[in-house]
Amino acid sequence: MSLKHSFPPIFDPDARILVLGSLPGDRSLAAQRYYAHPQNQFWQLMTPVVGRDLVALDYGDRLTALRTSKVALWDVIGSARRAGSSDSAIVEVEGNDIVTFITRLSKLRAVAFNGGTALKQGMKLLGPNFAGPTVVALPSSSPLHTIGLAAKQPAWNQLAAFLLDQP
Repeated sequence: MSLKHSFPPIFDPDARILVLGSLPGDRSLAAQRYYAHPQNQFWQLMTPVVGRDLVALDYGDRLTALRTSKVALWDVIGSARRAGSSDSAIVEVEGNDIVTFITRLSKLRAVAFNGGTALKQGMKLLGPNFAGPTVVALPSSSPLHTIGLAAKQPAWNQLAAFLLDQP
């Protein structure tokens, strides 16, 4: 089992939402791009949240669209050993310092976990007394989570409310 590492975070300091995945899969690692597997639904799920067709954009423009929409992106796992891409095969986890990262984002309103592994690992890192932004548990965008896009979309759509201007 090879040691795999996450990517650097994608963010602007005024981000209102931080979406945290677990650890990039093999396709993403090979391409050096978040959510590069063609069957991963992340970009489709985020399209209505940010109000822009992210699927139609090239990768660099997708990242720019997220940042300008005040969405940050990272992973909870900094490194781990894993055969293949399944989260169930992850062992020897070293977490990213998401607590410090969250404190750097002063306008953050929500920390959203993309899937059960991200939520489980992320909550360990945040600790039981986390009193920061709202925590949102999302169904995984992974093709291995087979409930379908239509079943996942309502949970992801709730993120849009955190982007609205508030008095």
